[in-house]
Amino acid sequence: MTTLSPDIQAQLTAQSIELPSWAFGNSGTRFKVFTTPGTPRDPYEKIADAAQVNRVTALAPAVALHIPWDKVDDYAALRTYANDLGVELGTINSNTFQDDDYKFGALTHEDAAVRRKAIDHHLECIDIMDATGSRDLKIWLAEGSNYPGQADLRGRQDRLHESLQEIYARLSGEQRLVLEYKFFEPAFYHTDVPDWGTSYVQVSALGERAMVCLDTGHHAPGTNIEFIVMQLLRLGKLGSFDFNSRFYADDDLIVGAADPFQLFRILFEVIRGGGLNNPDVAFMLDQCHNVEKKIPGQIRSVLNVQEMTARALLVDAEALRVAQLSGDVLAANAVFMDAFYTDVRPALGQWRESRGLAADPMAAYAASGYQEKIETERLGGVQASWGA
Repeated sequence: MTTLSPDIQAQLTAQSIELPSWAFGNSGTRFKVFTTPGTPRDPYEKIADAAQVNRVTALAPAVALHIPWDKVDDYAALRTYANDLGVELGTINSNTFQDDDYKFGALTHEDAAVRRKAIDHHLECIDIMDATGSRDLKIWLAEGSNYPGQADLRGRQDRLHESLQEIYARLSGEQRLVLEYKFFEPAFYHTDVPDWGTSYVQVSALGERAMVCLDTGHHAPGTNIEFIVMQLLRLGKLGSFDFNSRFYADDDLIVGAADPFQLFRILFEVIRGGGLNNPDVAFMLDQCHNVEKKIPGQIRSVLNVQEMTARALLVDAEALRVAQLSGDVLAANAVFMDAFYTDVRPALGQWRESRGLAADPMAAYAASGYQEKIETERLGGVQASWGA
């Protein structure tokens, strides 16, 4: 059985992956949002479910909020509730993609009144950050156009910069702005922030506390995502990950489900570039569990990241460099593949037990009775879903 060195164990112990509150709500396709028994009805119940993931994995000590989906009257009380369950409140995610006013844009809109509304929403998010102790404001913009000639492409970039400038100026202390990108959807002709380069250009113009968020599902087929990871780490602008998996587009599936080798390659570059356990590079999931139970889905996801991190840490860096320098293509590839094919699951199970955790977190959750408890108790009320 493969053994994990003390150094690898120490790095795995330090690893943390933030959970998205919305992963615990109902979700579905463009055609149907599916309901499931035990789904949370408010942010408190979402946090309680997220705490279960951390309880069995010790991997997920923070929960990201989405505003207005997770609005409450008292954020200090929500923060205390989370702390009592052993987790923190993490990234605050803004939402400018569900109001009718934003049909033709929000931070990029031609109408100054609409832009004002969108900016004010982000300023409200920063107020919430002040109350929750959150560091990062994450912005994803569903803005663009569907037809040539529909929009002034240059003007929209100028207005985006001006809007982001005002939002950025409101940040204080260690707070950061993290700008996500997505190459298409819901706009199909052009998207205002379609790629890492556009996000990088926009955040670089703001300042050192503005960073890029890389969502692993937001790329065209065949994109070398690990190259982008390397480049953003090299430039000091990789602020956070949204880990998920895709077969076709932005599928938001369990991370590593479609291409475990891609996840391995990404994590190798994270390690190579100094991004692992770097406080400036936040790991987060961004997934929707449409057909599987939500808490086990999140458990499986963080374990997949942990397993591929362990494999990536097993890459023999010295042997790899020797092969690279000598031009031995097959030897270099073999070093990579040997680490990727190593089954680290038994070693991870033993390591978890040495820390007082269950060797198999999935089985531990199933045996806890928590799923049956919430399905029995959470009757009545409105289940959380997109927009709630």
